[in-house]
Amino acid sequence: MIYLDYQATTPLAPEVFDAMVPWLRDQFANPHSPSRIGRAAKAAIEVARDQVAALLPPGGRVVFTSGATEALNWAIKGTRGSIVSIASEHAAVIDTLRAESAAGREVTVLPVRPDGRLDLWVARRVLGQGAGLLVAMLVNNEIGVTQPIRELASRARSVGALVLCDAVQGFGRVPIPEQCDLIAVSAHKIHGPKGIGALWIRDGVTLEPLLHGGDQEDGRSGTLSPALCVGFGVAARLMAERQDADRAHVARLWNIATERLPGWTLNGSAEHRYHGNVNVRRARLDVNRLMSECRDIAFSAGSACASGSGRPSHVLKAIGLLDAEARASIRLGFGRYTGEAELRAGLDQIVAAADRQVVR
Repeated sequence: MIYLDYQATTPLAPEVFDAMVPWLRDQFANPHSPSRIGRAAKAAIEVARDQVAALLPPGGRVVFTSGATEALNWAIKGTRGSIVSIASEHAAVIDTLRAESAAGREVTVLPVRPDGRLDLWVARRVLGQGAGLLVAMLVNNEIGVTQPIRELASRARSVGALVLCDAVQGFGRVPIPEQCDLIAVSAHKIHGPKGIGALWIRDGVTLEPLLHGGDQEDGRSGTLSPALCVGFGVAARLMAERQDADRAHVARLWNIATERLPGWTLNGSAEHRYHGNVNVRRARLDVNRLMSECRDIAFSAGSACASGSGRPSHVLKAIGLLDAEARASIRLGFGRYTGEAELRAGLDQIVAAADRQVVR
């Protein structure tokens, strides 16, 4: 199997697996227990917390969650006031905003341009009318486009709004502006385990609880898994250690991908993007048939979070694509463990299968 679906999830780093095994097999204590082995588990979690925090701005705390979806829900539902966000946000944000709007909260969703970037002038004008919370994604999970978070955050904070950044796809890869007040991240997008994420909360910011119970995380209730926390921490440490090497490797892979896709149209900005994401379309392409003919290659027909819905991607619709264009788009994602020869082979198979469809 050639794996080209890094935006859906990343392969687990071998070092992460090795670090997690003892906490799954032998060191099973509840980290919230006062026993000696419970305290040892708690200490391991605090080491992991520091490792995750090292990739985030100073002046805040990391609260472990079940994933980025919980973190985003908590950050949005735990704040007050009107909300301003962007039409191309992840479903975990869009659906939560829809629920908050239905409950009576004022929500404004800003459009994006055909390149996937929002118009800063429009954003400044809307934020100038007052807002309680700005929600914006650092790197789009479907098309890889980056938003001007620093400028947005500065404007939002100047009018007294809190800033929530969905940094899931950019965590450890793209700098996160220090102007953010809340940052959601996830382990399985940085070669860590599934089932754990975190919300970074700036010092002085308080949120209403999303989950009620033992308040184990000072605002978030639920027994933590030492294995998942340790895995997340090691994955974060590796991201910090390998940041330069990973960036250079992804740049080489990007060049290979763009050179091997003649006749395909890139969805989203070519300039303002993370280069580990290639979302492209080709006229008259039947993506379902393409995926069937390339079943030994893992790639996406859109976002994995919306797969099976039968609906065109809301992100591709937001940048102005017609339904037919959106349905003729594929997303290829690669990173640390993708070999250059492997990528070439996968792309050649995809291109050949597409040629058989559309070339007469």
